[in-house]
Amino acid sequence: MAFVIGDSCVCCGACEAQCPVGAISMGDGKFEIDPDKCISCGSCAGTCPVGTISEE
Repeated sequence: MAFVIGDSCVCCGACEAQCPVGAISMGDGKFEIDPDKCISCGSCAGTCPVGTISEE
């Protein structure tokens, strides 16, 4: 199950830098996680300063 980034994303980029498989990129006004690339490791959720990343 992939992780998703909620609407409270502050676009800091911490999650993108932490993703070991490059599944996170800037989308339309916030970062987005490609569910086909996400390996559900949770690294992004652990680094998000506003806690807006969760399992889908």
